[in-house]
Amino acid sequence: MTIVRGQQVVAFPTRFMLVAASNPCPCGMGEEACRCTAADLARHQRRLSGPLLDRIDVLIPVGRPDADALRLETAPTSATLRERVIEARERQARRLTAFGLTCNAQMTPRVMREVAQPTPSALRLLYELHDRHRLSARGHGRVLRVARTVADLDGSDRIGPDHVHVAAGLRLEQPALAAAA
Repeated sequence: MTIVRGQQVVAFPTRFMLVAASNPCPCGMGEEACRCTAADLARHQRRLSGPLLDRIDVLIPVGRPDADALRLETAPTSATLRERVIEARERQARRLTAFGLTCNAQMTPRVMREVAQPTPSALRLLYELHDRHRLSARGHGRVLRVARTVADLDGSDRIGPDHVHVAAGLRLEQPALAAAA
C-alpha cells in the first residue's frame, strides 16, 4: 500500500486475508425468527456496498444448523482437509513459480489468463453466469480465480464446469451481491 502525503511517499507491504461476518438482519435472528420489517432489511443490506462486496472472493451465508446436523457431524477431519490444502498449495506454487508467485490469490489478471486453463465448457458456463448475474469484470475474474482454487483442491490441472459451479455458488448465492454485481 502506498500513501502519499505532502511531499512524502511511504510504501507499506500488505498481504492479508480478510474474514468478515455480518448478521442476516438487524435483529440478528434471521430466517423464521426475524422480526425486522422489509425497510429494516433493505437498510441493513445497504450497509455493505456493492463495490465492497465485489472485492470479496467468497461470500457464504451460514444459517443456523438443525439438531440432526449437529448430531451427525459428517464433516471431514481437519487433518484430511489440511492435506488437501497442502497439496493444492504445492500445485499452485509449481504452476506459478515462473511468475514469482506462490498461490492463486497473488495472480494478476494477466497471469490468470495464462495459467487458469479453463475447459471450453467451463468458459461457456462462466460467460453465461457473467451475463445472467451481471458480473463486473472484477467479479468475473474472482469467480475464475476461485474456480482455479477449487480445481486445485480437486487435484485437476484444468478448470471444469463443476469447478465454475462451485466457485459461482460461493459468490453468487448471496442476494446482496447478485443484485449489486
